[in-house]
Order: sequence, then C-alpha cells, then structure tokens
Amino acid sequence: MLGQTPPRAARRPCDVYDRSLDPCSLRSRPPPLLPELPSLQGRGSRCWCRGGRFGGAMTEVRREVFGHMPQEEGGGEVEKFTLKSGSVKVEILSLGCIIAALETRGRDGVFSDVVLGFDTLEGYTRKHPFFGAVVGRVANRIAKGRFTLDGKDYQLFLNNGPNSLHGGARGFDKVLWSPQVLPNGVCFFRLSPDGEEGYPGDLQVWVTYTLTGEELAINYRAQTSKTTPINLTNHAYFNLAGQGSQDIYDHEVSIEADSYLPVDNTKIPTGEVAAVQGTGFDLRQPVELGKHLQKFGLDGFDHNFCLQQEQARRLVARARHPPTGRAMEVHTTQPGIQFYTGNNLDGSLKGKGGVVYPKHSAFCLETQNWPDAVNKSHFPNTLLHPGEEYNHTTWLVFNTA
Repeated sequence: MLGQTPPRAARRPCDVYDRSLDPCSLRSRPPPLLPELPSLQGRGSRCWCRGGRFGGAMTEVRREVFGHMPQEEGGGEVEKFTLKSGSVKVEILSLGCIIAALETRGRDGVFSDVVLGFDTLEGYTRKHPFFGAVVGRVANRIAKGRFTLDGKDYQLFLNNGPNSLHGGARGFDKVLWSPQVLPNGVCFFRLSPDGEEGYPGDLQVWVTYTLTGEELAINYRAQTSKTTPINLTNHAYFNLAGQGSQDIYDHEVSIEADSYLPVDNTKIPTGEVAAVQGTGFDLRQPVELGKHLQKFGLDGFDHNFCLQQEQARRLVARARHPPTGRAMEVHTTQPGIQFYTGNNLDGSLKGKGGVVYPKHSAFCLETQNWPDAVNKSHFPNTLLHPGEEYNHTTWLVFNTA
C-alpha cells in the first residue's frame, strides 16, 4: 500500500544515474542509438532509489523482476518499475510499457488501484484488450489495413475485422522494451525494424514515464529512417471507484471538444467532422455516464473527439467519481482523444484479485491522432519523415474533488 517503504536493510542504490548514458535525457534530438545501459546488481531483489524533490514532491523509484516471457514468445526478463510519490503509486512493466497498477487516494484518504490488469505476467502474455499498454506503431484503426506512401502501397495485418488495429498482430504492446531508470521515472526504448507489421522504416521509439506529486507524465518520441505513419498512446482502462468495481455509470466525464468523428459499422471514421452540439457526444459539461448513455440510447463510446489543433499542453478531459471523490484530469499535446467505455469487456477475463471485468466496467481516454488519418488528407498529419522528430506528451493528474 502507498506510504510503506522497505526496511532499511533492503534498501540499496539503483543504477547510477549518468545523464551521458541516458537515452531519454531531454535534448533537442534523441541520440541516434541506444547506449549500453548500466547493469543492476542483484536484479532479482528489490531496488529503491530516491529521485529527489520535484516541485516539493519526493519521488521514489523501485525496480524488480516481474517474470520471464515464454520461450515461444522469444523469452526474456520482464521488469516492473514502481514510481511512488506522496499522492500516487504507479507500476509499469518493460513488456509493452504497460501500466499494471495505479493507486490514488480517495476523499477518505484510502488508496485504491484504479486501472484494470493482471496480478501476474501470464495474464499479459495471453490475449487481452491492451490493458495499460503503449500501442503502436499506429494506435487505433487503419481502414482495410492499407495506405499508400510515395506511390507505394502497404498492406498491414488485419486484426480487427477488415481493419488493422493498434499496430497489428504483434504491436508495441507485445514486445520487451529496454529500460533506463531516471531520477523520478523510467524511460523505455525500442527499435521497430523496417517492415515490422508491414510498416516502412527503422523507427527508434522512446517512451518516458515521470511522476511528480499527483501528476504522471508520459512522453513519446520517435525518429525514422523512412517516411512512416506513427500514432502512439497508452491504453489504460480506468475505474476511479477501484478496479474490479462493476461499472462506471456513476462516473462524471467531460471532454473539451466541439466536434467528433462519426464512424461506420467497422469503427472507421466516415470522414465527416461532426459538431457535438445537440448530440449525445456533447460532453463539454460533465455528464453522469449511466444516465447519459440511457438518455441518448447509446451502447457506449468508442469515438475520437477532435481537440484544438495546437501542439501545446492543454486540459482536454476530466473524470470524477463522486462517491469516493477521486478525480483525474487529462492534459495533452495531441490533436485527438479516443473515449472508450469498455464496450467489449464481457466478464470473460479474470483480473487482479480474481475479479472479472464486465461490459462498461472501465473507461479509456486515449490521447492520440485521429483514426485512419493516413488515409484522410483533411485529418491531422500522421506522417513522420527522416530528420524529423515525433514528440508528444500526455499528463494525467489525480486528485480529490
């Protein structure tokens, strides 16, 4: 539980933090190749380091082994990184950069884990709906898994009916990333090789999680050797009543968007950018989800909401659970946010603590580019060219209200 620290005898230094070896240090350009990371003695045991104070808030980082990938999945050690402040504790895996747990305080001072997931690695190696993972190379859907660049046609693996979803059969969520401990977080790196899942270019990707007080920041950066579409997000499923709660109907949600993207029966945007005014998609003022879905006869949300087109930090969404007082804000530099209400959860998955996750037992607020943007010229640009840098950040702020 948050607030506990290991006994002094168990404490030991983490990796020596050497900024010259850090592939994730904040520079105008990330380094061209990942340097060899320093080793960690005693990797099988827990390791804590105090990262120092950031805005008056102390962050601690813990690193430990979470498990080992099955040989049929390529083997390899999966590590868990725990970031802890006085307000939030988050656990992140080197498999898929997965947020495996996130504890935050309610009005009564009690901490609860508010994200869906599994207790063991085995759950994450089986088929699941991207719980907590970073998805890519292109998050969301690409129609028929096809796009054309510079006169060349590309065909991706179809893993969502007639479309490609979240990077294909083996996207970023299913691979091991190379970690680097930071003073108040962890950075993950991987090279997505040319042709992986049908995408062009060697793509170097950095995903950095930092925790400062009640704010969790997720920064995504990438460089490519060939022009490629890219769209990265985190697919955490939230229930502010606590993971395992049966539904999210008593949550209040608001999204700062004047328009949204209508979709066809395969969830591909039709191309229309529709005003939310006078529709069930008008979430500019907080709505209680259960009553709102019933009022408008909606089965749930799985839609992109169109945000202001400026690459600067801005508040784009809020969620609140009045009975506990837990609340979260979403800030981002991205042009869109996919609001998903767990419509496809059906109770068949057994999650943390042995609970099952039925329909509408969680929501996702996935900051990202618009779906199928690579095939729609009037959507925000999703192409990354050699010599350019993809760089977006999302901030999740947890408090009580």
